Amino acid sequence: MTDLNGQQLGDYRVLRRLGRGAMAEVFLAEQLSLGRQVALKVLGEELARDPTYVARFQHEARAAARLVHPGIVQIYEVGCCDGRYYIAQEYVPGRNLGELIERDGTLPAGLVLGVLRQTAAALAKAAEQGIVHRDIKPENLLLSRSGEVKVADFGLARVDQPDGVKLTQVGVTMGTPLYMSPEQVEGKHLDPRSDIYSLGVAAYHLLCGQPPFQGDTPLAVAVKHLREKPEPLVDRCPDLPVALARIIERMMQKKPEDRFDSPSELLSELRALTRTAIDEGWTETGDDGAAFETLALTGASPAATRRLDQLLGATAQLDLQRPKRRGWMLVVAACLLAGLAFGVATRPKPLLAGVGQQPIAKPDVASQLLHAKFVDNEAAWLLVMERFPDADFNYHYMAKQGLLRLYLSQDQNGKAERLARELASASEDQMPTRVFGKAAEVVLAVRAGDAVAARTAWARFPQPERGLLDGDMARRLDEAVQQMGL
Repeated sequence: MTDLNGQQLGDYRVLRRLGRGAMAEVFLAEQLSLGRQVALKVLGEELARDPTYVARFQHEARAAARLVHPGIVQIYEVGCCDGRYYIAQEYVPGRNLGELIERDGTLPAGLVLGVLRQTAAALAKAAEQGIVHRDIKPENLLLSRSGEVKVADFGLARVDQPDGVKLTQVGVTMGTPLYMSPEQVEGKHLDPRSDIYSLGVAAYHLLCGQPPFQGDTPLAVAVKHLREKPEPLVDRCPDLPVALARIIERMMQKKPEDRFDSPSELLSELRALTRTAIDEGWTETGDDGAAFETLALTGASPAATRRLDQLLGATAQLDLQRPKRRGWMLVVAACLLAGLAFGVATRPKPLLAGVGQQPIAKPDVASQLLHAKFVDNEAAWLLVMERFPDADFNYHYMAKQGLLRLYLSQDQNGKAERLARELASASEDQMPTRVFGKAAEVVLAVRAGDAVAARTAWARFPQPERGLLDGDMARRLDEAVQQMGL
C-alpha cells in the first residue's frame, strides 16, 4: 500500500502508521473538523478493486457502527476518498492483550475474570443486534490507559470470512486459526456462541501463556479445534480457581449447544463467580462492576455514557509510565480500578463521593489504590502514600492524580493548586503525570478568574502531549479554555 503518512483522506489527516494486516492498514489520524485523533483503517488496494468485497466491507462496517457501548471500539464513519476505502474509528491508546501476554507470559486469574466479564458485556450488546464478531482473540481486546477493555474490529472480522471457509487459506482469509470455533472451521452458520468459544480460547491463552492448540500449519490447528480436547486448565495451571476453569472449559465445548446459550448467560455466571472470588480473595473487582455489564443488556442514555466516560477517565494512565520496568501488577491495578469505575457509574452521588466512609488498610499498594478509587475521599487517597511510602512511585502518582481530581470536583481549589504544581513539575519520564498537572493549573487559573495566570499556564501547557490526558481532564481543560477564550 502507498505510504499515506502526511496525506489527507477526506476529513482525516494521516499522522503515522499504527499497524498492518492482510486486509487493511491502520493509521493514527486527526479528524480535522472535530480536532480529535482516530484510528483510520484503509482497505488494501487489491481488495478495494473487488466490488463485492467493498460492498460487504461498507455494509458490515455500518452495521457495526450501530454498536454504541463503552466496551466496544466505536466506528465513526465509513468512507471513500480517491479510491481508498476507509473506516474511521475510536483510537484507543494503550496495549492489546496479545502484547501483554507476549511481555508478561501469563495474566493472573483475577485480571482474566475482569477481561471475560467486560468482553462478555460487549458481546451481549452485539448479540442484541444480531452481530457476531468472528475474530475474538487477545489482539482484538484492547486495554486502554484507563484500564478499560474494549473489543476491536467488530464487523471487519465478519466480512473477512467468506461464505465457505477454505482451510488451505485460513491464514489468509481468517487471520490466525488459534481461536476459531469448530463451526467456524467448517464454514457453518455462526451465532454468538462461536464468539463465546473464541473468548474461552483467548482466556485459556491468557492464563496459561499458550493457546490450547498449536500446530505447524493453520490447517493442523484448525483440525485440532474440530477433533481434539484441550488439556484441562487445572492441569496446566494448578493454582487456577476451579470455578473459573469450569466456566472457560464450558465456553470451549465443541458443540455450540454445550456452551452457554448466549453472552448474557455467560455474563450472569461471571458476575456470580466475581462475588465468590471476592470472598476467596483472588479478585477485588466487586459485584459493583455489574452496572457496567448491565449496559450491554439495557443500553445507556447519552448522559449515562458521558458519566461512565468521566469515571473511566478517573483511572490512571498506566501504559505510558515506565513500561519496561513494570510487571503485570500495575496492569492489574489499572484494570481493577476500571472495573470499579464501571460499577459506581450508576450509583447515587453520596456513595460516589465516599462521604463518611473510612478507608481500610489493605495488604498491598495495588489493593490500597483500588480501595481509594472505590471510597474516593481524601483520607483514602492519602492512605496509599502513607501506608506504602516506599512503593513504586507510579502508584503514588496515580493516587495523587485521583486526589487532585477529587479536589477539583469538590472545589477545594487551594489544595488542588498545591497538588497541581507538584504534578506539573514531575520529571520528563513521567509525562502523563506532568501533563495532568499542567492541565489542572490551567483549569484552576480560569476558576480563579486570573486571566494573566490562565494565559501563562496555557502557554506552558505542552500541546503536543495533549493526547495523554484522560477524557475527564481533557473535558475540564477544554471547558476552561473555552470559558477564558484562550
